[in-house]
Amino acid sequence: MSEWRNPLRDKRDKRMPHIAGPCAVVIFGVTGDLARKKLMPAIYDLANRGLLPANFALVGFARRDWADEDFAKLVYEAVQAHARTPFRQEVWDRLAEGIRFAQGTFDDPKGYERLAETLQKLDAERGTGGNHAFYLSIPPNAFPVVCEQLKQSGLANQREGSWSRVVIEKPFGHDLQSARDLNAVVNSVFPEESVFRIDHYLGKETVQNILALRFANELYEPIWNNNYVDSVQITMAEDIGLGGRGGYYDGVGAARDVIQNHLLQLMALTAMEEPVNFGPGELQAEKIKVLSATQVMQPLDQTTARGQYAAGWQGSEKVVGLLEEEGFSKDSTTETYAAIALEIDTRRWAGVPFFLRTGKRLGRRVTEIALIFKRAPHLPFDKTMTEELGQNALVIRVQPDEGITTRFGSKVPGSAMEVRDVNMDFSYGSAFAEDSPEAYERLILDVLLGEPSLFPVNREVEFSWEILDPVLEYWASQGKPEAYESGTWGPQSADEMLHRMGREWRRP
Repeated sequence: MSEWRNPLRDKRDKRMPHIAGPCAVVIFGVTGDLARKKLMPAIYDLANRGLLPANFALVGFARRDWADEDFAKLVYEAVQAHARTPFRQEVWDRLAEGIRFAQGTFDDPKGYERLAETLQKLDAERGTGGNHAFYLSIPPNAFPVVCEQLKQSGLANQREGSWSRVVIEKPFGHDLQSARDLNAVVNSVFPEESVFRIDHYLGKETVQNILALRFANELYEPIWNNNYVDSVQITMAEDIGLGGRGGYYDGVGAARDVIQNHLLQLMALTAMEEPVNFGPGELQAEKIKVLSATQVMQPLDQTTARGQYAAGWQGSEKVVGLLEEEGFSKDSTTETYAAIALEIDTRRWAGVPFFLRTGKRLGRRVTEIALIFKRAPHLPFDKTMTEELGQNALVIRVQPDEGITTRFGSKVPGSAMEVRDVNMDFSYGSAFAEDSPEAYERLILDVLLGEPSLFPVNREVEFSWEILDPVLEYWASQGKPEAYESGTWGPQSADEMLHRMGREWRRP
């Protein structure tokens, strides 16, 4: 039988804001950077925008011997330092009424007993209704023990009329096998529909706008295919290094950290077919189809590139190389730059290479998706008229200057016929009066609403590792990555990779 749908809910105006029902969020790892800089401020911002219920509760779980007031002070300082929306005392006072703390370590059953007592009191005193979201802002190797303790304590139990959900931060495994093992552990405690894997890029307004750009406009969808598109470049570049993050990053590298999740998800949204609707099942099904048809082009020595940043100039600042950063061995083979060429074996994209790249200490901080179009025949023009004309491009800027740029040819003013590239630009900042919400605001709210559209499911994670694993295995046999100077756009091998295919990287 098909699932029954509430007709009143289905007819609800989709433009209206959805407000979470009674619930409590439990954050594991409250003293970490993610909790302080992103999660706690996002929860305050949601409250400030009126999207959380008046009886919402926030519970911290950590080994610190804190009272509720100590945790509330940590949340207050995080909100003051990092909240997106203006501070309002009345909003904070209402939020603070529901702040609690439970002391314990990840493997201590007594701590989970204290957490269960805290949640029971909140259910009784504040009417949170047994609805609990457990946010695991912790190292991935702690996921299994926390999930097991949530199971043993009964906190993960799905009770009739209420819900229990778990939120997991990336990385989702280290390779395909570890991802499958992790999925098995998590799903032995929480059913898949109660598991929310956070990829914060999917919460960004500009990423969600890919769907609007493609499917709400007849202008673009007819040319969004191999008849017109020559290639697609997806870039996530950072201008910072890894100072202080050596312990986390060494042995992980750029491909695992960014390509496996962020960039492959951006690729799936860019390349997928039109869903029947924007329901979670329909969106996830189309992304899975794309990922299952994707593979790295061969041979790998010509279609992949990796590098490590060396000393150089980042703007006006002289910076050290990766191997001089604290926490990195002089023999480290961890890449800080990764580029791969993918092919998608579908009728829409056959023959169109997708180039994905990411790196640290590059020329500037930018994330973008660029569709590069095939050249026009230029039959009415002689070569001199179009020698300064490049290829048309549609560029979706994800960050930092969110918007869309179209590059096309235009006649240069004057008596001669000369065609040159010009840009037509749309900017979120100038087109809309309201600032875009932080990605974590949207994603946390979706967790509380039980809306899984923006969260990768098991098969998406596993297909992503199936795509990337052959590259990682090949690189592991190749010794140290190529060095590239900080402040540049990566190693020479990455440029050569595209030159062999008759193309070149964009310089954002």
